[in-house]
Amino acid sequence: MSLRDMRVHYDIGTLDEADIAADPLSQFRSWFDAAVAAELPEVNAMVVATVGVTEAGTPQPSARTVLLKEADERGFAFYTNLESRKGTELAVTPAISCVFPWFAMHRQVVVVGQAELLSRDEVDAYFQTRPRGSRIGAWASAQSTVLNGRESLEQRFEQLEAMYPDDDIPTPEFWGGWLIRPESVEFWQGRPSRLHDRLRYVALSDRPDLGESTDWRLERLSP
Repeated sequence: MSLRDMRVHYDIGTLDEADIAADPLSQFRSWFDAAVAAELPEVNAMVVATVGVTEAGTPQPSARTVLLKEADERGFAFYTNLESRKGTELAVTPAISCVFPWFAMHRQVVVVGQAELLSRDEVDAYFQTRPRGSRIGAWASAQSTVLNGRESLEQRFEQLEAMYPDDDIPTPEFWGGWLIRPESVEFWQGRPSRLHDRLRYVALSDRPDLGESTDWRLERLSP
C-alpha cells in the first residue's frame, strides 16, 4: 500500500466543551485512566521535545520517548541522565513539549511549558524504587555519548554489578528528574473527515499548577 493511501477513519468519540473538566489535571487523569482501562501499551510513554543549538549556532529541536512517572498539581515529571542530550539542552533552554500518543483511542495530549529540576530528595526516593538492573544501568550508561560497541557497555554493567553486590545502590549525581510545568495542555480527539476536536487549556499565571489553584482559559482550536 502506498503511503498516500494509508489513513485511519477517526470515529470513536467526541470532545465537547460541556463534557471537559474544569482543569487539565482532572481531564488528563480521566483520559489516562481510560487508556489504562483499554489496556493500551505503554500508556505513560510520552514523546518529549527539547531545543538545542547546532555547531553553526542555529536552533535544532530533538525528540525522544520517555516514561511519565508523576502527574500532579505541579505538572508532569520524568527521570533521566542529566548529562544526556535532553538534559544538557534543558539546562540551557528549559522550553519543552511532550505528546501522549494514544492512537488506539484516536486521542493525544500535547503539553507545552517550561522544565525545572526536581529536588534531590524526590530523585533519590524514586531511584530506589527502580529495579536493580535499571539502577545499575543508570550508572553504566553515559547516555547520548558515542560507544565503540555494545560490548564496552555490557562490560561496564558487569563491573558495576560486581561493585554493588547487594541492593544498596546510590543515586548517581548525574541522574535526576525534570518537572514540566505546563503553559498549555491540549486534548485532541480524532473525528471523521479530519474535523478533529482540539480543546486547549491555557494558563493565566506565570507559574501555573495543573490543578484547581490555577486559572485556565479553555479554547477550541481549528483542526
